[in-house]
Amino acid sequence: MLLRAALLALSGLVLAGCTAKTEGPCETVSFESVPYLVCSFDPAADDIRLFLRDEAGAPFGQFDRLANHVASQGGSLVFAMNAGMYHEDRRPVGLYVEEEQSEMGLVKNAGPGNFGMLPNGVFWIEDGAAGVTETLAYADRFADDPPRFATQSGPMLVVDGELHPALNPDGTSIRRRNGVGVSADGRRVVFVISDSPVNFHAFARLFRDELDVPNALYLDGAVSKVYAPALERNETGLDMGPIVGVVRGSGKS
Repeated sequence: MLLRAALLALSGLVLAGCTAKTEGPCETVSFESVPYLVCSFDPAADDIRLFLRDEAGAPFGQFDRLANHVASQGGSLVFAMNAGMYHEDRRPVGLYVEEEQSEMGLVKNAGPGNFGMLPNGVFWIEDGAAGVTETLAYADRFADDPPRFATQSGPMLVVDGELHPALNPDGTSIRRRNGVGVSADGRRVVFVISDSPVNFHAFARLFRDELDVPNALYLDGAVSKVYAPALERNETGLDMGPIVGVVRGSGKS
């Protein structure tokens, strides 16, 4: 009797531990023996925004500065991640739209580096919806009316369920990476950062095969950082350009 009671109590503790690991928007996912932090949000229910500069025009650069800004507006920053490539002065390399105002235009041509490895794409947010859309398709979709937020980066990792054709399964560029994917119904935005270095092909397979998103976009590599205060993660380093954040409360961007 006592042994059975002890076993039942232990089972309860184990189940409680499993439940705790799945609470909140973020979880650790192991894919092909590599750990990733995966944070999922519903654009219809969660306030997902892009941020670049404060009221004085200075780039936020660090999560702490952005969190303080959001708090000063009455809100709380519950998640953030670097959101696209940028120049040394923190200007976005490609398209950047914040509150329907464009700072940089859409880059449609191939170019040097990862950004210019076509097809690249755009992560956008508009009226409770979100998407990851290949650059030329984005240009057609939003030709006359920009979304509320948009950031261009590259390369696309997954395009309509297929891996980017230039990605090599034996690629030797091994880095910490972060990216974003959106589910087929547009109701799940998935932000991912690898907690160990990976190549592009492995990172793309995670989105397609494990997270089941038909379109995913690479955001950056060596400078990749995440802010998840519920997990006591506030990564620092070089100042960033565009930042994607999720706000709770009445904070104004």
